Amino acid sequence: MKTRFIDNNQKKMAEPLKNNNEIPDLTEFNSLTLMFLPAIICLSIIRKRYDWILQKEALMKRSPVRLSAQQDFNFLSHYEDRIELLISVLESSFDGIYITDGQANTIWCNRSYEVVSGLNRNEVIGLNMRELEAQGVISRSATLIVLQSRESVTIEQDFKTGKHAIVTGTPLFDENDNIIMVITNVRDISELYDLKEQLARNSELNRRYQTEIELIQKHIIGYEDFVATDKKTLELLRVVNRVAKLDTTILLLGETGVGKESVAAYIFKNSTRNGEHFIKVNCAAITPSLIESELFGYEPGTFTGASKSGKMGLFEVANNGTIFLDEVGELPYNIQAKLLRVLQEQEILRIGSDKPIKINVRILAATNRNLEEMVAKKLFREDLYYRLNVFPITIPPLRERKDDISVLAQNMLEKLNKKYGLNKSFSQQALSRLLEYHWPGNVRELKNVVERTFIMCSDEKITAADLPLQTGWHEILDENNKVDLREIIERVEENYINRAYENFHNVRTAAKSLGMSAATFTRKHNRYCKRK
Repeated sequence: MKTRFIDNNQKKMAEPLKNNNEIPDLTEFNSLTLMFLPAIICLSIIRKRYDWILQKEALMKRSPVRLSAQQDFNFLSHYEDRIELLISVLESSFDGIYITDGQANTIWCNRSYEVVSGLNRNEVIGLNMRELEAQGVISRSATLIVLQSRESVTIEQDFKTGKHAIVTGTPLFDENDNIIMVITNVRDISELYDLKEQLARNSELNRRYQTEIELIQKHIIGYEDFVATDKKTLELLRVVNRVAKLDTTILLLGETGVGKESVAAYIFKNSTRNGEHFIKVNCAAITPSLIESELFGYEPGTFTGASKSGKMGLFEVANNGTIFLDEVGELPYNIQAKLLRVLQEQEILRIGSDKPIKINVRILAATNRNLEEMVAKKLFREDLYYRLNVFPITIPPLRERKDDISVLAQNMLEKLNKKYGLNKSFSQQALSRLLEYHWPGNVRELKNVVERTFIMCSDEKITAADLPLQTGWHEILDENNKVDLREIIERVEENYINRAYENFHNVRTAAKSLGMSAATFTRKHNRYCKRK
């Protein structure tokens, strides 16, 4: 809709003022505001700066009202008080009001504009909107868009002061359909803008926390008390207690299933970081193609299938806490270099980024492999080995700490009783049988045996016959058992393959623990499963 500066209706409304017959009420003056706005502004400026004669001459030249210059001057002078009142109304507007002429030169703005924009009116009055845009005082001009489109327009505008506003520009036309002025209403949205930014930050923070929670739930370790009764284990515990409170990197060594994870959890629980995250990473269970993104994260759109928002790595999730790298000897060679950087610089680099991220993480590592041999064979970086091997702790196999077996077994059984509201216990013969067994799978195998026995045994008292060790060495090598050598070998192999799979639930890891290829393991495991 076009706002015309002069039309017949406005002339009729102005007629009583010219003839001094009556004074219209404030509502009528409001309707005349736009009509006389240029004259109002001119008169206000001239009255403050020039004497009466110069004022009269200037007004006669500049007034756009198409009446005689003398009548125009007499009319405005007569109602000067009313005009000043209208200027006061404009000045008291909550929104900013900004006025330019038809060439985009700034004529006037009110006090609210100064508040909304953070600018001083003396900075902008007299300047062209093109200059203000070019100088970066404003991000873009509604006035210039209005002059080009000849229609009202609403835009968002940013000021060099950091303020933000919604700006609506409206053109004023004369009787020849020329734009003679653009009136701009400026409303402050800085607070709304700040809230929008805060919402975006909160959304990103919420996404980050959600990612952390999901990763923590996936990798967190349960804090089971570390059982120590045997002399070897008590000596181990003494050493662990001394080093736990320090931030030293620890390398836990020992066979599969000896309890390296439990020792790592015990170290964390007794460290100065025990109020932070404790993240476990099984390096052998993550495929080489994914291990880098899991540990170090990636930037948005780094590769096909990547999350649009990127992903935090586990080192970032563990920041200020502790990360436990189980089976660290299985890390691909190229990833070992990145881990070395973490140990040396305490920083990580996401995939697709060249900006390092500082972290503060304590590293505990574990392996059942001989890293010295791997270093000699160029399978493990020598510099990384020395960085990890600051304080090595070797955990003896379960068969070398016999005094722990019965205590561990009864502790495991008691936890199951508590969980399911039962009261099962081991007979003395059952405990003796547990002590006689050589436990190639160590504590992990013992835990599986206790849980399986708890499920299968219908009586409260668990006997030696209830223990699922019937395929062990005792029965196979019993002189009363008449079996040939081939059957003995198959039964032993079946026992170890099944037990390895139950312990690891991962073909690749189980096969590696037995020193065979994944393909051979899968073939033999499938064959023995079909025989059941």
